[in-house]
Formats: sequence, structure tokens, C-alpha cells
Amino acid sequence: MSPSSTTADGTDHRRRPRRRGAALEAAILDAVLAELTEVGYGQLSMERVAERAGAGKASLYRRWPSRVELAMDAVYHAFPDPAAPPDTGSLRGDLLAVVRGVAEQLAGPAGRALAGVLSDALGDPERARQVRSHSRGSSQAGMREIARRAIARGEVDPAVVTERRLETGHALVRHHFLSHGAPIADDVLVEITDEVVIPLLQLR
Repeated sequence: MSPSSTTADGTDHRRRPRRRGAALEAAILDAVLAELTEVGYGQLSMERVAERAGAGKASLYRRWPSRVELAMDAVYHAFPDPAAPPDTGSLRGDLLAVVRGVAEQLAGPAGRALAGVLSDALGDPERARQVRSHSRGSSQAGMREIARRAIARGEVDPAVVTERRLETGHALVRHHFLSHGAPIADDVLVEITDEVVIPLLQLR
């Protein structure tokens, strides 16, 4: 049994039952996150992920031609669905719930994956293209839903809601993460919400 086919508890990944479809994809993405926890993005390999997930390498390469694309999908897999944000009953509560959820995930293996992918993409046009192609825009869809609720409650004037204003909160969280790392202090998230996002959405 080779060392790369086992985890710390001695489990041999090759003896796990083979899965298909959505179950196999979930197992692969979970394996990516586990590998990131153990070895980091720099040492992430398709071979180790396949072994950990009990999958064939060919099935990985058919779906993910590169580890950039694999890691990006693992990031999305780890994050809660941003298109369905929590409904707290207030604009401020919804915004804080979203940015706190993002910050929590950035402090874990998903954050390490994202940092590694973006570092890989710097100065490499092809990898930068791969990252852009995997951008799903789902965080913006979630912000539109938050704005829709706030408009219905009378908290926000629909005339001031624009795409640029809606993307500001996530952009500032990502900037802070890339500049300062994780974890992101809660007071930073509160400042982004109270000093920037809410004023932008409540302009008169």
C-alpha cells in the first residue's frame, strides 16, 4: 500500500466503493478540500485526489482538465449557496449573515484553495482565463435577492440599486482576504457592512 493512497487514519482510498454522477463529483470535491487541508494548494495533485475519492484519474481529467479548475469547483462546493442567502428579516442582518458565511469559509481549505489559485493565475494569462471561466456570478445573484427583500420591506429605494453597488461588499471581503489573509475579524465585516454597503444601498 503506497503512502499516497492512505490518510492519517490508515484508510486505503482504493478500496472504497466506486461512485458515479453527482455522488462521485461530491466525493471528488470533498477529497480536494481534504487534500488542501493536509498538503496545501502547492502540493495538490490530481493523482492524490483521485485516490482519496476512490475515483479513476481519467474521470477527473474528463471533468477538470487542470487543478485550477478542480480547485475552483471545490471552492464553490465548500461555500453555502450564495444565490439563496439567509433571510434574517432585515437588510443589515442579511448582509452580515452573507459576509460572515464567506469569511468562515475563507478561513478553511476553500480559502487556501482560492489563495493558491489566484496566486497561480498572477502573470499567467491562460490560468487567469481558466479562473474567469469558472466565475459563476452566484454571489451577485444572492445580493440581488437581498436587495429584492429589502425593497419589499421598504428599506431600500430600488432606484439606487446597481450592479456595482451590489458587488461592493464581496469585493471588499475578497480584497481584505487577499491583502491580510484569514481569519477576517468580525469588526472588519461589520465595518464593511455598516460603513460601505448599507450607505450605498440607502442613498436618497
